[in-house]
Amino acid sequence: MAALLADITPLRASVPFRRLWWGQGLGSIGRQFTAMAVSLEVYDLTGSTFMVGLLGVFALVPLVIMGLYGGSIIDNHDRRTVALVSGLVMWAATIGLAAEAWWHLDSVWLLYIMVAIQSGAGGVNSPARTAIIPRLVDRSLLPAANALNSATWTFALMAGPLVGSVLVAAFGYRTAYTVDVVTFTAALYSLLRLPSVKPLRPDAPGEAPVRGWRSVVDGFVFLGTRPNVRMTFFLDLVAMVLAQPVALFPAAAKDMIGGGDVTAGWLSASVAIGSVLALVFSGPLGKIRRQGLVVAVMVTGWGLGILAFGAVLMGVGTTHPDHVIWWALAASGVALAFAGACDAVSSVFRNTILQSATPDRLQGRLQGIFTVTVSGGPNLGRVVSGSLVSGFGAVSTVPLGLAALVGGAACMAGAAVLARVSPRFLRYDAQHPEP
Repeated sequence: MAALLADITPLRASVPFRRLWWGQGLGSIGRQFTAMAVSLEVYDLTGSTFMVGLLGVFALVPLVIMGLYGGSIIDNHDRRTVALVSGLVMWAATIGLAAEAWWHLDSVWLLYIMVAIQSGAGGVNSPARTAIIPRLVDRSLLPAANALNSATWTFALMAGPLVGSVLVAAFGYRTAYTVDVVTFTAALYSLLRLPSVKPLRPDAPGEAPVRGWRSVVDGFVFLGTRPNVRMTFFLDLVAMVLAQPVALFPAAAKDMIGGGDVTAGWLSASVAIGSVLALVFSGPLGKIRRQGLVVAVMVTGWGLGILAFGAVLMGVGTTHPDHVIWWALAASGVALAFAGACDAVSSVFRNTILQSATPDRLQGRLQGIFTVTVSGGPNLGRVVSGSLVSGFGAVSTVPLGLAALVGGAACMAGAAVLARVSPRFLRYDAQHPEP
């Protein structure tokens, strides 16, 4: 049984990694309080699934810009300092959200602006933290370290939305935002305690480091020489853009399954519950060699889980219930948990392939592109699913269940096409990697 459990060797072997892991875990929980609270507040203020989905646009644009340019900053400056400064900006944006709620401003546009600032800073903060990890643990421990990192993030996804929705229902939005302000302080403290982490550079006497957008282009040029790494990006985009159900949760909870805010939190948490279970029993992942094949299978599994969630909603229909439809609540939880488990395993190997194939001097830029993909894809997916259902603010044109069904099927089809055109990725061997 012990062999099935997550490998915690990186936590024992590296005190700085352990400190970073705990701090970022607490900060992640608070950020999920905010993510759930913002979605619920926008829906309460507007009654529009499209307006909830529009949060994705305001998060996506600054994320793309800063995620890409931030990679250049990370590769040219002390990574701990970059992570600290960007973290302080995120913290300030969260304080802005809390102030909006405490002062009862009820401003959708202020919410959008704060989310945009938070997302832009996060586009620098996340790759900076991830680029530090290969310098804190031995390369052989990267799969285990990534699994532990994913476990904290997915636990936050599980506990954050569920507890956050309960906080909103019981005490209002201001409490959820304020808790995020407090917990993010732990993340900042963990970064402050890290040693200085300056990027390693190849020996090139007299050659000035490349900076700015030119260095971003260099990162894409490097990525062009790594077809297997590129495929991890493409597969994640297929899953997150075509089959991202988050924008559907508030309407599904209030108009179909019943239970309101708490049910919306349960639907979000179900994805993370599956992820946490997969990562708790992630011990055997370090022994898997065919990592590319596993990624392709797991992305297909994500699509299948979202398709099943859509089938549950189709079975419920639009009822505007005054009570919870328990069978639908349970079935939705199972389907979304299955999807979450698949996504967690996929994430571990996608990050491991990237870190193993990228030299230290380019870690920031490639992690920036990775962050744009894994965070931008879901935000774009929220826009796609929210727009599909709401018809850009008009009367609903596509039932929620059908939107999830189509998205899940499209994800599975997309994964199959990518696997067919890149058989080399399916043969990727961790012991003999070909990036």
